[in-house]
Amino acid sequence: MFTPEDRKQLSQKGISEQQIENQLRQFREGFPYLHLRAAASIGNGILSPADSESQAFVEAWETYKAEGHHITKFVPASGAASRMFKNLFEFRDGDQDAPQTDFMRTFFEHLHDFAFFPALDDACVVVYGEPADSLVEAGRYRDVVSALLDDEGLGYGQLPKGLLQFHSYSDCARTPLEEHLVEAALYATSDGKADVHFTVSTEHRELFEELVERVLPEYEQQFGIHYNVSFSEQKPSTDTLAATLDNEPFRTDDGRLLFRPGGHGALIQNLSELDSDIIFIKNIDNVVPDRLKPATTLWKKVIAGVLVTLQRQAFAYLRRLDEGNVGRAELDEMCQFLHRELCTEVPGITELPEAELRETLRRKFNRPMRVCGMVRNVGEPGGGPFLAFNPDGSVSPQILESSQIDTHNPTYMAMFQGGTHFNPVDLVCATRDYQGNRFDLPKYVDPATGFISSKSKNGRELKALELPGLWNGAMSDWSTVFVEVPLETFNPVKTVNDLLRPQHQA
Repeated sequence: MFTPEDRKQLSQKGISEQQIENQLRQFREGFPYLHLRAAASIGNGILSPADSESQAFVEAWETYKAEGHHITKFVPASGAASRMFKNLFEFRDGDQDAPQTDFMRTFFEHLHDFAFFPALDDACVVVYGEPADSLVEAGRYRDVVSALLDDEGLGYGQLPKGLLQFHSYSDCARTPLEEHLVEAALYATSDGKADVHFTVSTEHRELFEELVERVLPEYEQQFGIHYNVSFSEQKPSTDTLAATLDNEPFRTDDGRLLFRPGGHGALIQNLSELDSDIIFIKNIDNVVPDRLKPATTLWKKVIAGVLVTLQRQAFAYLRRLDEGNVGRAELDEMCQFLHRELCTEVPGITELPEAELRETLRRKFNRPMRVCGMVRNVGEPGGGPFLAFNPDGSVSPQILESSQIDTHNPTYMAMFQGGTHFNPVDLVCATRDYQGNRFDLPKYVDPATGFISSKSKNGRELKALELPGLWNGAMSDWSTVFVEVPLETFNPVKTVNDLLRPQHQA
């Protein structure tokens, strides 16, 4: 099946023939849908702490930080912003000289309200010799959009979201990258240091590095801390083979195998290489100006406090299991902790022989742990929290996407459509075991939770394989706890006009 040129291509990417054969098998067989118990809700898989409990969790987090642990803020930031400007691309490339849609009319009516307006105004002068307002008055709307999107102007159509100016301040405009640096100073410091890691694309890495070099001294002085900012890229070995509609390797016009990025699930490799005790994960575009950061800061501390509190107890139980001579009453206590606090149900666990029970508890306690913030469902597209059956028969919290749910099963669809909460990608993770060793995170991925999508290349249809998502199947075998967080902590920017929402205005 594979030519010498194919094998050379595989070797350059660090992909084995066995991996390719497994991927072709997945194309042929597809992926199974998950078996669901229920949509998670308050009191049934989602914790909603009272004010006094929240304060106790904040104090637990502050105590943990004071102990000098290594904390990292992990931000997936490699996605291009082209989808954010979809409407603008359509207008620029269309036949209309003036805005005809509500979206485009809103864009131009509020042009001055965008944080990037001063830079856009300068770009219009450089490219067209006139400021933006003059171009608009002359009906040259498409020139203004071109100055924003094209490389001759600001080049926003080709840049990642992390490098765009999102928020205006009296003395500057900040990018999401800078807002994440500020956030890190507010809740993720230890020993006077803030560790922030961005995953970026190869073509944009230098731009990210230049921005960090330019702004870091200012933020270090402002917060009196030292930043350690690092970058990584999605590994070529996590690319997946494209397939024809007949499930054969898809080849380009010159006969080479076509590979595609495996999706954000590939970043489990990057996450696994971080030498940290606690890792916060948050999407690049979910940031707010300083005036709204107190709520974000508070709830980041709450979910981190929940995590370290649960971890401390799990570690204590593991050490007791190591010591031996654990009586039945103590084993029952551990079972209650697993069920009530870690929200994991193992059918018949209390009926197991003691040796098997101890091994089951050890296996469930000694694995990566995460606490995930969940917001009330207000109709945003994306995944949600569920209680799902695992391959070993246990039931635990899982974050699922619609592609993982059997749409032909009316019971499951009722769960999905009636779910009360939504996943805003607000995670805090513990990736060391009770002996201080880093977990090998790829070992905790459920490979059966990927999915297949339809794409095209040069007009030819193809099948694309997505790896298990980073916060979906890639963390399937983690201890997972859901905590309700306020909707005000979730402010993503999916289109450019989202920047006009009050949450993103100064």
